[in-house]
Amino acid sequence: MAKRIMAIHLNLEDAYVEEIKKAAPDWEIHTGKELSDDILKQAEILVNWRKDKESTYLESSQLKWVQSWSAGVDSLNLDKIMEKNIQLTSANGVHSYPISETIFAYILGFTRLIHTYVRQQQEKVWHHAKLRGEIHNKTMAVLGTGKIGQETAKIAKAFGMKVLGVRHSGKAAENVDEMYQPHQLDKVLPHSDYVVVTLPLTEDTHHLIGTEQFKQMKNDAFFVNIGRGPIVDEKALIEALENNEIAGAGLDVFEKEPLEESSPLWEMENVILTPHTAGATEFYNQRVIEDIFIPNLKNYLDGKAPSINLYQHERGY
Repeated sequence: MAKRIMAIHLNLEDAYVEEIKKAAPDWEIHTGKELSDDILKQAEILVNWRKDKESTYLESSQLKWVQSWSAGVDSLNLDKIMEKNIQLTSANGVHSYPISETIFAYILGFTRLIHTYVRQQQEKVWHHAKLRGEIHNKTMAVLGTGKIGQETAKIAKAFGMKVLGVRHSGKAAENVDEMYQPHQLDKVLPHSDYVVVTLPLTEDTHHLIGTEQFKQMKNDAFFVNIGRGPIVDEKALIEALENNEIAGAGLDVFEKEPLEESSPLWEMENVILTPHTAGATEFYNQRVIEDIFIPNLKNYLDGKAPSINLYQHERGY
């Protein structure tokens, strides 16, 4: 009887490959960035969906489950994946620590003027720069209270902050003082000193934040987006920054990536910009394999659906 095939379409450390082989000893496992189309078309399980090989994956009649290597799956051909009844799991949760740390790097940088002092250091300027802000006892709005949002809320409480959460269900969450739904943004934004977007990109969240929402924010509010670029109307964001409708922005994601050299965001002194790296961590592979993939693999081998981060098409994530 032919062995069932698993394709791990990336270079993975030997230790993790061995863990997978131990969990699935009867499987034929292929790893590497340059797997042949023949192997990819025979694979029942695929780890890491590569956009340049999407047509090859979808030609397969064998593929039953895909483990994405990213938390967001909006770039995949979701309609076709669902049409072929392929189960899809994401890497959601892998980024909770590094992204929440990045969020507070932005916020503390703005509030304590670290971004200003870095510029002054480069120019050998000794100047107070009117430093006066604190984050203690301020209010943070967390738009999207999944794993990243909840970790962010936990850290915010350590600073004595009030946390307003926004989620589709409106269901309460730990460390969130008040929970709202997306249609209630007008009750959240005017009261928030920091507005943090950690939402996934769906039809409902596309351009959720635009001209009207920036006008609702405080003039001294800081805006952070580490979700997906198209959640924010970037033109409206630039106008809000230019017109001093908000105090600044920490941005890791953009409507078009890489960010075009002509974008005014590069030059703005009240913007901290990172190249979609907020989720980078030394523990990435470990968390995907040990915390998500192997537990799901054990379920799959027992004839059950993967239970961790299973994509739900009706929700869009």
